[in-house]
Amino acid sequence: MYLPPQFAAQDEAIARELMCAHPLAQLVSVDDDGLPFITPIPLHVLEDAGGLTLLGHVARPNPHARLLRERPKAVVVFQGPQAYMTPRVYPDLVRVPTWSYLAVHATVQAHIIESFDDKDRLLKHLIHVHDPAYADQWRALGEDYQHKMMAGIVAFELRVESLQCKVKLNQHRPESHAALYATYAGGNADERALARWMQRLGMVGATNAAGTA
Repeated sequence: MYLPPQFAAQDEAIARELMCAHPLAQLVSVDDDGLPFITPIPLHVLEDAGGLTLLGHVARPNPHARLLRERPKAVVVFQGPQAYMTPRVYPDLVRVPTWSYLAVHATVQAHIIESFDDKDRLLKHLIHVHDPAYADQWRALGEDYQHKMMAGIVAFELRVESLQCKVKLNQHRPESHAALYATYAGGNADERALARWMQRLGMVGATNAAGTA
């Protein structure tokens, strides 16, 4: 993605946090016509000594299953909070509107999970993360039903090869920060999330943050 240096997050922890907080990603592959094929899909982040891996699955009829087998390299897009930015936050009038947002693009290498046991292990991990109260219900399902459900999905691990993390919060225009923070801190859920990121990045002082939160 287009990534001006002032918006490039240097701390990989920011990317990991966004990926975990906003797990519904866009999985992007190239189809047979050379066009992007995109599947919205929840992905879970695993971190180990070797780096980051994303766990997920698609329905077997989804063409993405074949594309990942034939072209294992893909891109995953995670979208964080986003909101309109009014030019009224500037002290001068010769300004134009823009948009604030946080996003992560991950280049990944896909590995298809084939065996029932490995699929079962992946699904139990996802259940433990997202809905641990469902675990007993899953275990209580009949073996035939479990096999039928497993046969209907293609599970995979996506090994992250590189990350781009864009944090576009007008960092390069400090004269706008106090008014922008005040606008976002009193806004909707996305705007309040952006205000918290401005605090985290040190774009507003403690006095301003306390006075407008």
